Amino acid sequence: MERPSVPPQADAGQGGNVARPAPTAGLGRLAAVAIGVFVLTFSLVPAYRIACEKIFGIRLERGAAAATTQAAAGQRTVRIEFDGGVNSRLPWVFTPEQLTMEVVPGQLYEASYMAMNTSDRTVVGSAVPSVAPARASGYFSKTECFCFTAQTLEPGQTRQMPVRFIVDPDLPAGINTLTLSYTFFRNDALSDQLAAGTTTNTAHAAP
Repeated sequence: MERPSVPPQADAGQGGNVARPAPTAGLGRLAAVAIGVFVLTFSLVPAYRIACEKIFGIRLERGAAAATTQAAAGQRTVRIEFDGGVNSRLPWVFTPEQLTMEVVPGQLYEASYMAMNTSDRTVVGSAVPSVAPARASGYFSKTECFCFTAQTLEPGQTRQMPVRFIVDPDLPAGINTLTLSYTFFRNDALSDQLAAGTTTNTAHAAP
């Protein structure tokens, strides 16, 4: 009885075709590793920020990206415009150090003005503030202000004058811009006292 013939096996050493693993499997693993590293890197950023702020007391600025996120969340902002001037009887220069500022109602902000005595004598001035439009003045609160006291400047002296303020969150929705303005007047009574040499204080309660 004859045995069935068995076909010869291909000799790998003699040019036979050998099955090789598909290259796509390796590429898939590399892509998975790259995605994992990418996700891990970004997940460490909040942890780093929390460590700096909570443990070391260092607050990291969030920059324009955070501001864009807040705006996207629908947080209301109000534009504050700053103005300043002096009465013709006061030989001073008085100007705001910033012209505009975008603020969020309910938060505390600080702005600064600059005053300079251009005369050759010591002069006392008092600032009178105003907020426009007038119906918004009740929604603008100053917590600290140079206008709370009379200001004394020596000849040629320059002084930075800060003001801290809060815009009430209940500001009517139709008001999106406020103007904070100051006019400095010569305080005749205190200036005359200085001229007579009866007082040397540089700040006095505003009359």
